[in-house]
Amino acid sequence: MRYQEFPPPPGLAGLVDCLWLSEAPAGPAVAPVSHRVLPDNCTDILWQDSGEAFFVGMMSTWFDVPAARRVRTVAVRFRPGAASLFVGPVPLAGLADDRADLELLWGRPVADRLGDALWSVARSDAERLALLTEALYARLSVASAGARAATALASRIAAGAPAGQALALRAVAELEASGGALRVETLAAALGVSRQYLANQFRDHVGLSPKLFARICRFRAALAASGPATAGRQAHDWATVALDCGYFDQSHLIRDFQDFTGNSPDAHLGKR
Repeated sequence: MRYQEFPPPPGLAGLVDCLWLSEAPAGPAVAPVSHRVLPDNCTDILWQDSGEAFFVGMMSTWFDVPAARRVRTVAVRFRPGAASLFVGPVPLAGLADDRADLELLWGRPVADRLGDALWSVARSDAERLALLTEALYARLSVASAGARAATALASRIAAGAPAGQALALRAVAELEASGGALRVETLAAALGVSRQYLANQFRDHVGLSPKLFARICRFRAALAASGPATAGRQAHDWATVALDCGYFDQSHLIRDFQDFTGNSPDAHLGKR
């Protein structure tokens, strides 16, 4: 499978994690190919050459994506808490572990127009990424001003009052900075709101509870700290990785690996 990531468009680094392209070959008829996707605390919109366009909500666990046919995809991955700026005022908690057709979020005329522009004629990867960038600026109503207006918008949201989306973005930043170690009660107190209010706003604008979001932050830190798999031997000191990443103990880390990858740490790394 070919997969490439590209930096966010100018001015959108605080809202967009990356743009990406993929091309999945068709799997054999007797043994369909699939690849496993792990939760990453982000959301995506995908446009595929089959004509499908859909929003993928936050993931609370892993899932396998089958490759029954060849498919090309161009997509945007949003930073946590930013997707609703581009998809509309939809409570994202209702889309966790799910997907929604883009026409339901953008309206059929807008969604079809972009899909046709991306796939109805032969284009280079760079041309498709440029079309996607223009669409993202347009969703923010800054198409005419481009990157400068987008930068101002991102800064204004990040520095906004502790309510609604601005609160969710501030909470995301604090949880990510702590590697998921910050307790939700402590975070709510630091932001000057109740735990319940924080949880409600976080679920609406991010898509998960702050506690689950923090667990995924911690798991991803452990995954990064584990390094590459070592063929033929068990080389990882999981007890040390667990303590370094804020887990209570090794069994706590193993449980998160099982929840988020479907395997033990060593089994997961052996499949990478």
